Amino acid sequence: MAEELKLFGAWGSPFSRRVEIALELKGVPFEYIEENVSDDKLKSPLLLKYNPIHKKVPVLLHNGKPILESLIILEYIDETWKPNPILPKDPHERALARFWAKFIDEKCMPPVWKALLGIGDEREKAMEEVRECLKTLESVLNGKKFFGGETIGLLDIAANFIAFWLRIIEEVSGLEFLTADKCPVLIKWCDEFVSCNVVKEHLPPRDKVITFLKNWLSGNGWTD
Repeated sequence: MAEELKLFGAWGSPFSRRVEIALELKGVPFEYIEENVSDDKLKSPLLLKYNPIHKKVPVLLHNGKPILESLIILEYIDETWKPNPILPKDPHERALARFWAKFIDEKCMPPVWKALLGIGDEREKAMEEVRECLKTLESVLNGKKFFGGETIGLLDIAANFIAFWLRIIEEVSGLEFLTADKCPVLIKWCDEFVSCNVVKEHLPPRDKVITFLKNWLSGNGWTD
């Protein structure tokens, strides 16, 4: 019986793009199902069936069994398909990769949106918070090409938002988070990461993301 693997995602979501990159690195074929996540009413019955709690992407459906949350899905992929591991063998190093991946989602991303939507002191505080997070993350690279060493690992994949989406956010909003004087190593990593063929193939069209962000920031709502 053939293995069934489906990914419910959204074109502009860094979270579902993480899963695409991981599966591509592993050489695992999958069926991609695009979801309209702008409104719960527009989401497919299957997405709501497999993720009734959060009702969001990504959802990986493996032989009829759903796996939810991008970081959990990445670990599932690594445990299920052994070639080209994205987590280190050493237990301590694995724990660190998990810690810093969670740091990105919980500490780096939220203040970006606060900076975009805030005004005055609130915006400045959020921007400084983002910059401090980025400086901390840069120290984790510690002279390596990738967070995973010489090859892309789980933490690199988790940081896809920083490498691609954050730089577009800077361009559209005029806000500066990644500066050459404060984060030169992280900027170099960004360039290396998005230049990898396996990553480039699973990033959304840059122009489309720019248009989406401009519409969203201008108050025109979510346009797909």
